[in-house]
Amino acid sequence: MSSKTRNVVLASFVILALSLLVVFGFQPHVSQRFDGYRALEDVEYQVTLGPRIPGSVAHEQAVTWVAQSLRSTGWQVDIQETERLGKPIQNIIAKRGDGQPWLILGAHYDSRMLADQDPDPRGRDEPVSGANDGASGVAVLLELARVLPRNLDKQIWLVFFDAEDNGRIEGWDWILGSRAFVESLNNYPDGVVIVDMIGDMDLQIYLEANSDENLRQQIWQQAAELGHSDIFIDDVKHSMLDDHTPFLELGIPAVDIIDFDYPYWHTRADTLDKVSAESLQVVGETLLAWVISQ
Repeated sequence: MSSKTRNVVLASFVILALSLLVVFGFQPHVSQRFDGYRALEDVEYQVTLGPRIPGSVAHEQAVTWVAQSLRSTGWQVDIQETERLGKPIQNIIAKRGDGQPWLILGAHYDSRMLADQDPDPRGRDEPVSGANDGASGVAVLLELARVLPRNLDKQIWLVFFDAEDNGRIEGWDWILGSRAFVESLNNYPDGVVIVDMIGDMDLQIYLEANSDENLRQQIWQQAAELGHSDIFIDDVKHSMLDDHTPFLELGIPAVDIIDFDYPYWHTRADTLDKVSAESLQVVGETLLAWVISQ
């Protein structure tokens, strides 16, 4: 066999081998690119359902849609059904991989039933659309579910928390879903990242005072390496009660990624036009790179 013939045979073998890898799903340790515009479409869909108030039709539709979306991208999905303060809780839990570290990325999917921060007192009994406060975090997690590599040598959970956003309302309290979830844990994760209100057009994410310092440093450094230090600002500004709180109370490292300077918080103006694909992109690609690096 001539050297030219051997080269042709070798090239044909390589092409066939690569084709088989693609066909049978054996992919190299790479990820797709996070797509902020695709995430924005997920924000839009949630908003079209209407306010995702626990017990509402829109809430049930959101549960079904999130679970189906996750299963369609190869995640194992469980729905934790429990109750707090006599209210039903449905946490959506997606799992992939094994080994260490075990990382949880979380967001709440419910929306607030009263726009009690609305500048017009006549609208404060109306529900909140929750485009940024709720839908943006869900959208980032769903896009991460699509683009995270399937063969990571670590365990990843994506958790969509219920009943986070209705504190200061009679019969309710804040962060009911995450408290129920944490109480159900038999073992503790190595790190937890919560995303909340991270889609607004004028996005500025300051360090949250209660968050684990090591996790904060890692994620803010990752953002800086990607050129996002103007968004992930390396100064402490707010102290939050959020879905990271129950983890911190048990000594589990957790960080809250939140822009609490969002001017439309708990108002009727928290609508789709306030959310930016570019903001979703910055947060999503930062978390994607950070997870892969762990």
